[in-house]
Amino acid sequence: MNATINLEDKHFPVLLNELISIISPLYGGTFIDCTFGQGGYSKKILENKNNHVLAIDRDKDSYLYSKELEKNYKKRFSFHNIKFSEINKLKFKTKDLKAIIFDLGYSFNQIKNSKKGLSFNSKGKLDMRMGINDFSAKEVISYMSEENLIKIFKIFGEEKYSKKIVRKIVEIRKTQEIKTEDLTKIINTIKKYKNKKINNSTQIFQAIRIFVNKEITELMNGLINAFNLLPIGGIITVVTFHSLEDKIVKFFFKNYSENKNLSRYIPNIDENVKCFDLKKKKPIIPNLNELKMNPPSRSAKLRYAIKIKNKCEFDEFKKKFKYLTDVENLKFKR
Repeated sequence: MNATINLEDKHFPVLLNELISIISPLYGGTFIDCTFGQGGYSKKILENKNNHVLAIDRDKDSYLYSKELEKNYKKRFSFHNIKFSEINKLKFKTKDLKAIIFDLGYSFNQIKNSKKGLSFNSKGKLDMRMGINDFSAKEVISYMSEENLIKIFKIFGEEKYSKKIVRKIVEIRKTQEIKTEDLTKIINTIKKYKNKKINNSTQIFQAIRIFVNKEITELMNGLINAFNLLPIGGIITVVTFHSLEDKIVKFFFKNYSENKNLSRYIPNIDENVKCFDLKKKKPIIPNLNELKMNPPSRSAKLRYAIKIKNKCEFDEFKKKFKYLTDVENLKFKR
């Protein structure tokens, strides 16, 4: 375990009240918290003695926070150090399952932990691994080809200076190992202007983090497996923090909550082709009070959908975002 973890650090679960009102834990049942973190959502759900929570987190440091809940709630709480794409491996009575929760943000402790290297203010070796990874950011920056690095930065970071930044990285890595502070220096050299809203390094760091942790593949598989696991009437809730995540979740919910006609002249024979009931088409965002208390919540968007059909084929979903999963599968020689 990481010795730098401080269990006293405050973490504010984003859109907590809104999420709790959606999943209605007052009536009892089983809930899966797919991104346990510091346990904000799980703690709130467990306040009702009729609720059970199965918590998942790929970050092994989250186990430290889970120990408190295991002690206080014993038979009603369990923690599993797995990736949420593996949610289908959990063993429990699915008929009691009420909701599956995804919070795709990073906690204050994760950002602050210099060993994870998620922050532009970190120093030392590049890492960005959240747990159960095949490689680190250091290996990506050191060995990924120029062409593929540009793809990663452009597609996952939507960085318009991708080519210039990559060329500089390739030039410098010939003579030295690029550390976190070196990467931010390279980015600031290319992006000489200062953006008042976001740090110059935000998009590049986001792109590397997504690639290292295969966040797109994880999210897509997590959503599909969550649907398959839920009984009819079960709810999937997702809190996203950047446009790429939200685009995927929005398509997943919206596309499979609509009846579609192959032709406008021929109505659907089977009217019940919808997989979800979508109560709200627009995302729920933090109110002014939450923004004041927790400024990092400003980019959060909460979407949810209710399962209304037992089986659903998600080929269209996979095809829609294949260009993203293809980039996540780019190889490099180590």
